[in-house]
Amino acid sequence: MKLNRASAAAASALLLGGLAALPAGTATAAGTATAGATAACSINLGSITAAGDMANATVTATSPATVKRSTGPHMFSPGLAKLASTWTDSLGVGADYTVYGDVIVSGTLYAGAYGVDSAGKPFTSLKSRGVGYIGYKAIESSWYWGKVDRTADYRLRGDGVLYRYTGRVVTRWPGYSSVKTMALISETPTYDTFLATTNGGALYTIHIPVTGTPIVKKVRTSTWQGFEYLVAEKCGTQSTLLAGIDKDTGSAFLYAVGHANGASTVIKGLGKVPGDFKDPVYFLNTAEGNAPLFGE
Repeated sequence: MKLNRASAAAASALLLGGLAALPAGTATAAGTATAGATAACSINLGSITAAGDMANATVTATSPATVKRSTGPHMFSPGLAKLASTWTDSLGVGADYTVYGDVIVSGTLYAGAYGVDSAGKPFTSLKSRGVGYIGYKAIESSWYWGKVDRTADYRLRGDGVLYRYTGRVVTRWPGYSSVKTMALISETPTYDTFLATTNGGALYTIHIPVTGTPIVKKVRTSTWQGFEYLVAEKCGTQSTLLAGIDKDTGSAFLYAVGHANGASTVIKGLGKVPGDFKDPVYFLNTAEGNAPLFGE
């Protein structure tokens, strides 16, 4: 069963300082991306509604994009869910299944789950993992499986301190106060990578090796500040299907992102996703057995 999915100095200085803002929703691409690489790709935009219900929008990168929506159980009191990690679907032997992930409710971090048990009975579950999580900007869990298994939990505190938890080992890196939101795009045996936006509108990768300090690379200098959430899914062998969600306008925009390589990274805008995206919390829904992310 899948466990909870749950040079840098100069770039880090830019993260701390931020960059000039441009109008939201005007993110542009350098170069081109192969349309065929994204045509069959899809991404599951999980969300928690204002009423506290679980929901999902499956977005397929056709031209134009298509959306199929579904709803899950009621799990939270209205307005109390603040952030969520990736939630993962684990199938059982028969009709039973479990969907699980981490969520911050008020100031408490919970391991959450819902599904159907082996007796065919629906269930929901919330187990506290600790308190003191008021004001956090992002939480995520990485999991690489292959010749080795490797897991890590990441938490970005409101003051810009990035934490990584690997078993009982906790590593902290200050200096990320300008980060607005971030999405995991790589899980490998030796590193994880996030794609992150700043309050000033820049787009960066944060490459976090198993040993050593993070390496930050600028991907774009502006136009990304309008997104409260980034959600990323693997597309092809080493590219990413990225959704940027602007809750102020209730809009979501889709991008095909080539294998990340700093400012040379190819990004192709795939247009606005149909429908409204105004839920308070968004995250990736995925499934056990999916290949690890490899966007950088």
